Amino acid sequence: MPLGQITLPVTFGTPSNYRTEFIKFKVADFESSYHAILGRPALAKFMAIPHYSYLFLKMLGPNGVLSLRSDLKCAFDYDVQAIQIAAKAQAASGRKEIATVAAEMNPEELEIPAKKPSILAPPKEVDDKQIDLGTGDPSKMETISAHLSAK
Repeated sequence: MPLGQITLPVTFGTPSNYRTEFIKFKVADFESSYHAILGRPALAKFMAIPHYSYLFLKMLGPNGVLSLRSDLKCAFDYDVQAIQIAAKAQAASGRKEIATVAAEMNPEELEIPAKKPSILAPPKEVDDKQIDLGTGDPSKMETISAHLSAK
């Protein structure tokens, strides 16, 4: 749920050819690498044509077409940085949750249980069988258990 909304002037272009429109933004309380996201209503207000693959945006200006380009490598680097920041924030909040739960637990509940023996462990007295892999080379032998189940 948005906390509220705010209308701000947004300007694209250069001092000689620019375009300003008032855009309504919804304010949300969540961590993101983006400060603002322009959605379809904002692009429609600017009559902008985005090309997402090339990170390219075109719109009409008072003195011709405004072309806005972005650097793909720079955008990728910012995305990687945002993912790292989000991972650190998530890890920190996870540690806080674990510490809170651990503080509320009894000391008996915090004990590490003894490891149970694996049901897949082979029996102690296993007869092994050497088989030839069909090469005739004695160094190309494989060891298998003689007590395999029918499965």
